[in-house]
Amino acid sequence: MPIERVRGEHLVERSSPAILEQSRSRAPLDLVLRAATRPVREVRYRALLGREIAEVESIDGTISLHDAETGRRLGPVNAAMARAVAIQAYRGTSEPPSVRLVVASTPEFKGVLPAWRVDFPDREATRVYVAQNSGRIVAVRNGTWRLYDFFWALHIMDWKNHENFNTPWLMAFAAGGLALAIAGSALLYLRWPRKRRRTG
Repeated sequence: MPIERVRGEHLVERSSPAILEQSRSRAPLDLVLRAATRPVREVRYRALLGREIAEVESIDGTISLHDAETGRRLGPVNAAMARAVAIQAYRGTSEPPSVRLVVASTPEFKGVLPAWRVDFPDREATRVYVAQNSGRIVAVRNGTWRLYDFFWALHIMDWKNHENFNTPWLMAFAAGGLALAIAGSALLYLRWPRKRRRTG
């Protein structure tokens, strides 16, 4: 099965950023930096729902959005904006989606929190996760991904979080397999026919 289908890339387009207008006026960079409340690591200019913004990443990893023309800091992405971001990227056929805020990690999503979960009632029950701090799509989940994740959890024997390779179940089965292999090798050695010695 193609990994692109597991990731939902056939349903949600995430890799086509909007082209920014070079002639458009922007606030001086020092104005954006002064509006930031923490020491800045990087400033990225991009479009969000047709509006040019400056995405400021602080040294501690926090993200804040600023108006690219004025440098003014914007508030967190709200439910209506997250819904619009998801609909803009969605390439499937569905009724209007619902939106809910996610504030705790789950087996399905362990990304940046809080995040908006946009649920499309399509055939694959597609869910698009939009980060509240940046408005970026950070995860896409669908029926194919859930099936893949189910068998992955069985494979590593972590039925709760689906990510731990060192579960007691897995270690017990691994130790049991090693013990059986050693016992089988010993039995094979003991049962192997010896050549009879010639007698004078």
